[in-house]
Amino acid sequence: MDYPLLNLFLTMLWFFLWTAWLILVFRMISDIFRSHDLSGWAKTGWLLCVLVLPFIGVFVYLIVRGRTMGERDMREVEARDAAFRAHVREASRGSANGGAGELAQLAELRRTGELTDQEYQRAKTKFLAS
Repeated sequence: MDYPLLNLFLTMLWFFLWTAWLILVFRMISDIFRSHDLSGWAKTGWLLCVLVLPFIGVFVYLIVRGRTMGERDMREVEARDAAFRAHVREASRGSANGGAGELAQLAELRRTGELTDQEYQRAKTKFLAS
């Protein structure tokens, strides 16, 4: 008997499993190259294990270094986030020298008492006129 629907289902299942396997292998390879705690020889050894003996190599890598994969990913995400936040802070400081940032600086100087009300009004009028 021929079951075309079952064959279609099995074909889709194998295709999904093959795609998932390839994603896992590429994830392992990228983790090997991003690891700063591995020497060049260790990276070469893990890479050979994953490529030459794919099933055994991937499973052994997951057992030995699987827990630290997530930790490395979290550190990388935190580093990217910190770099992004630093960039935003620098960009906002640069734009604070003009526009609303300068008015905010004048208001802060007046609030702390470094500028009198007359000086604040003159600086504000001068700024708004330009």
